[in-house]
Amino acid sequence: MSDTLTPLAPADVAARISAGHALLIDIREPDEFARRHVPGAVSLPLSRFDLKPLPVLPGTAVIFTCKTGMRTGANAARLAAPVAGDAFVLAGGVDAWAAAGLTVAEDRRAPLEMVRQVQIAAGTLVLAGVLLGWLVAPGFFALAGLVGAGLVFAGISGFCSMARLLARLPWNRAAA
Repeated sequence: MSDTLTPLAPADVAARISAGHALLIDIREPDEFARRHVPGAVSLPLSRFDLKPLPVLPGTAVIFTCKTGMRTGANAARLAAPVAGDAFVLAGGVDAWAAAGLTVAEDRRAPLEMVRQVQIAAGTLVLAGVLLGWLVAPGFFALAGLVGAGLVFAGISGFCSMARLLARLPWNRAAA
């Protein structure tokens, strides 16, 4: 068992997978995985990582990935701990895989990732509050402040009411 992940270039990962010597585990959330992933990758979200055993066969290398490699790097010890032997990470994540010209399974009809939806909604509300505060009445600045306070609360507590609200919209319910 190790507490580090050894980086592998996309071409090396592709060669190991095609030879049947590796399993690629994508640790992003299901909405992110549904939108874009490496074909053949197994979805095991970081939020549920400790709840399920790794689906690994003996003699098969375990390679973790996320969007850019940041999430896997930040959680390297946690990801590598249950792996017998060396554990690896796809350097640069799914973005690097695609940039290397390798095939990516993409579903543009899947809803945008929830994080992006929250960013778009929060940014729109803050911008609207500031513009309306300047152009209509200063009271609209409170909208920007309220959204900012909500984002701070979400960051501290892990509970995002905006994400919960967005998850109830028709396009997100259909994907679930």
